[in-house]
Amino acid sequence: MNDLTHFNAQGEAHMVNVAAKRETHRVAVASGRIRMAPATFDRILAGDAKKGDVLGVARVAGIMAAKRTGELIPLCHPLPLTHVAIDFIPEPPNTIHCTARAETVGRTGVEMEALTAASVALLTIYDMVKAIDRGMTIEAVQLEEKHGGKSGSWQRASAVHP
Repeated sequence: MNDLTHFNAQGEAHMVNVAAKRETHRVAVASGRIRMAPATFDRILAGDAKKGDVLGVARVAGIMAAKRTGELIPLCHPLPLTHVAIDFIPEPPNTIHCTARAETVGRTGVEMEALTAASVALLTIYDMVKAIDRGMTIEAVQLEEKHGGKSGSWQRASAVHP
């Protein structure tokens, strides 16, 4: 289990000690999408959903989620984020693509923050319009790229929306 950093030599889960790491600028980008009925898609884009501005609320929820990742994922370090951005790209006739970018200057990466932000933003879209479309599907939540730290940069080879 030596290559799994969240387990000690005895195989017990533990929080990784990052005290000896140097602080670097760290960035992570995650994405995902939600598919829905075309009529639901149209209502979201028209801004006439009963609960209000679906994408605006989802953007704020994603930002809030990134800031709370250390409370949600048991072995994540709480991080002082320097920036979080959530973007939505409508893909007619029935899909909204979400990209979440998280940044910090610190000793550990922000991959989990970006993934959490994208996930919660998509879940919020679902919550905001589930009364008219319970058949929505959240798909392909994944890390697209990360930069900074000892391991340097990584980018998904099949990235469609960088």
